[in-house]
Amino acid sequence: MTFRGTFEHALDAKHRLTVPSKFRAALAGGVVLAASPETTPGTPRSIAIWTPDSYDRYAAATLANLSPMSPDARELQRFLFNSSHDTELDSAHRVMIPSFLIDYAGLGKEVVVTGSGQFLEVWDRAKYSGYRDDVLTRIPEIAASLGHTA
Repeated sequence: MTFRGTFEHALDAKHRLTVPSKFRAALAGGVVLAASPETTPGTPRSIAIWTPDSYDRYAAATLANLSPMSPDARELQRFLFNSSHDTELDSAHRVMIPSFLIDYAGLGKEVVVTGSGQFLEVWDRAKYSGYRDDVLTRIPEIAASLGHTA
């Protein structure tokens, strides 16, 4: 499944997020919650919601052709696996987000769930709003930097 769309949600007092209904079937077999590595300074952090198979493929592709003895490769491997968490949807179609991921992404009660192709992302709503406004103004520049015209 390709994850698309933007949905406003709220975390409950136990840090549970209700998954948007259109994605529940795709996530019924399990969920990996992971810190989403932001590589551009100033980009707010988010939490990624993956299917287990998709996360395993992503991690393998990220680490492919890197020497397992390289200090940088070891740190990247640690980030991918130390900053992820296997879980399942509960009977109310919610996932509980662990505190370490809440802290990593700086999530408040009000969040936005966005489709990002192979996975979903959970953002603090206010931070995402500012980020989205900034990106929308830069789309022509981003496209041009990749050799495309907008």
